Amino acid sequence: MSTPKPAVLALEDGSIYHGRAFGADATVSGECVFNTSMTGYPEILTDPSYFGQIVTMTAVQIGNYGVNDEDTEASAPKCTGFVVRELSPVVSNWRSRQSLGDYLAKYGIPGISEIDTRALTKKLRVDGAMKCCLSTLPIGGADAIARARAWQDMAGADYVKHVTTKEPFIWRADDSANHNRPYLPVGTTMNAPGVPARKFRVAAFDYGAKYSIYRKLVHHGFEVQVFPATATGEQVREHQPDAVFLSNGPGDPAALPYIHRTVTNLLPDFPMFGICLGHQMLTHALGGTTFKLKFGHRGGNQPVKNLETGKVSITAQNHGFATDPKSLEQQGARITEINLNDNTVEGLRHNSLPVFSVQYHPEAAPGPNDADPLFVDFYKLVEARKAGKI
Repeated sequence: MSTPKPAVLALEDGSIYHGRAFGADATVSGECVFNTSMTGYPEILTDPSYFGQIVTMTAVQIGNYGVNDEDTEASAPKCTGFVVRELSPVVSNWRSRQSLGDYLAKYGIPGISEIDTRALTKKLRVDGAMKCCLSTLPIGGADAIARARAWQDMAGADYVKHVTTKEPFIWRADDSANHNRPYLPVGTTMNAPGVPARKFRVAAFDYGAKYSIYRKLVHHGFEVQVFPATATGEQVREHQPDAVFLSNGPGDPAALPYIHRTVTNLLPDFPMFGICLGHQMLTHALGGTTFKLKFGHRGGNQPVKNLETGKVSITAQNHGFATDPKSLEQQGARITEINLNDNTVEGLRHNSLPVFSVQYHPEAAPGPNDADPLFVDFYKLVEARKAGKI
């Protein structure tokens, strides 16, 4: 048996955690955050919203069911590094194609295990998300701390440009190059009840979109035309869409003025639905502002209350910024949902336009189907607009 290689995780406040290396041999820096999900590490690793971040899992053992291509949300991991308490020594699942360590090594992502993730998570909750350095190479603690402090802060960073598509494309259910499998509940077919026969064309801005969002849109009656984050309103109009979708993505929502302008330009003319960063883009397009949360919301167990219905849903989330509710008071929009842990804004709706958004991830199967009606609502908005009812 080979001797485990050492690894180090250093935070900008001078804290150092020594553990065992797995994944790639590399030294990286980023923002250290934590995720409270019990499962779903392949989806987390490949979620483009984690670009620039080193993710700590609070669940004790990670890697026990390996990795397969069907569960990933992008063609490769998008996070910068991975931190776990225990890397499972056994991979046991009939769908697994490779171990977590081999998967990360393939794509150059380093990982560290055998550290006290409870202590690390508590530090991040008390002091906030921090810049950090993770190394599976033989570097000293002082060097790692210096690298952590030298990393560019997440605030003010445009990471969308690193994860958006370069060219427009049509998301097709039968196109393996786009890594799409039709999203269907077990036992249903494409002609099953609840799958609209009529398809509306939606222009989906890719700010770092997850594959499962496109699958959900297709399942709920949309033909998905994907556009780069840099696409202009005029370029979108050339394709004559029936609606506009704003995706999730990484970085600081205030650092994307080119997106704010495009969304503002499209607002009067199309039904619009935004998720996560898309929600924040809508906030700015309406004239509102966003701010950085202390440690963010990342996990599959965030309770959200709908202020219009009183319903509480369990949601999946991954964001470090939030909408300032006071900034929306005079912008023609109303807050529709709040997070019950800290009362931050989780949803908004325009008072007169067919436009709405949510901060959480309804496509991530929280509940597991608590948030599915949002896609139905979007379809009905487009249907009503096409019929001249709104």
